[in-house]
Amino acid sequence: MLLVLLFAALGRASHDEGSLLVGAVVTAAPFLGGMAAGWVLVLLTRRRVPLSVADGIPIWLGSVVLGMLLRLLTGQGTAWSFIAVATLVLGAFLLGWRLLGTLVRRLRRPS
Repeated sequence: MLLVLLFAALGRASHDEGSLLVGAVVTAAPFLGGMAAGWVLVLLTRRRVPLSVADGIPIWLGSVVLGMLLRLLTGQGTAWSFIAVATLVLGAFLLGWRLLGTLVRRLRRPS
């Protein structure tokens, strides 16, 4: 959740768009809804907390796809450049920490 809020805040700050805190929450809300749907999907289908990269993929895609659909339904922008940036940044944020966690666990395993 914090990384999605960070994504929204960074985007708003880079475009110098009004109130950073309130604006970031409004911008992040559709993506948070999509992320929540992805979590529910993983919890129901895999019956575990989504900590692996593979488990994070539905969360990432839910954030982007449902987030963009919700933005479209609420009259917010969905320009192709924004879709591309959101896909890449949310992918890095939502999958990146899972990948780092996997690497750390592998390095800590006794040989």
